Amino acid sequence: MRVVGISGSPRRNGNTELLLGEALRAAETEGCETEVFRLSEKRVLPCDACHSCFETGACRIADDMQELYGMLEHADGVLFGSPVYFGSVSAQAKAVMDRMFALLGRRALQDKVAGALVVTRRVGAIQARSLIYGFAIAQGMIVAGGAIGYGREPGDVLTGAGGGIGMSAPEEARALGARMAGMIRRIR
Repeated sequence: MRVVGISGSPRRNGNTELLLGEALRAAETEGCETEVFRLSEKRVLPCDACHSCFETGACRIADDMQELYGMLEHADGVLFGSPVYFGSVSAQAKAVMDRMFALLGRRALQDKVAGALVVTRRVGAIQARSLIYGFAIAQGMIVAGGAIGYGREPGDVLTGAGGGIGMSAPEEARALGARMAGMIRRIR
C-alpha cells in the first residue's frame, strides 16, 4: 500500500507540510509506504490547454510534474494538502490539479483513495476542501475525507483546532491518514 502526499504550499516546512506529515505518519503506522511531492521544491508549469494529452494520454510539458505522474502510477492513495489562498487552494496546488487532466482520459487515478488536507488562518477551508473533493470525484477517486488546520505562523497548526468537533488539527490529520490506509486495505 502506497500513499503519495502532495504538499501544495510554496513554503517548505510550513503548516501544510507539518499537517501532511502527521497524516502520512498515521498511514505508515497502518502499514502504508509514503512519499511526499513538495511543490516548494518543484517546478510545475500551468496547463496550456494544448490538448496533446487527448491524443497521447500524457502531458507534453517537460517539468517536475513528470516525476509526480510516475509517483501517482504506483500509488494506492493520494493525499492533497494545500494552504487556503483567497478561499481556494494555492496556485501551485491548482496547477498540479489542472495538469492531472492528462490522466483523466486513461482513468489513471480511478479507484485510488483520495484525502484532502487544508490549512487556513481563518476562513475558506470548506471551499478549498470541497474543490479537492470535486477534483478527486471527477477523476473517479474514492474520497476518504479531509482534515482542516488553523494557523498562521509555521507550527501553529500543531497546537490549533481542527475542523471537526472536539479534535485538534493533528488529531484530525492523523485520523485522515489512518482512514485512507483502512480504505486502501479494504479495496485491495
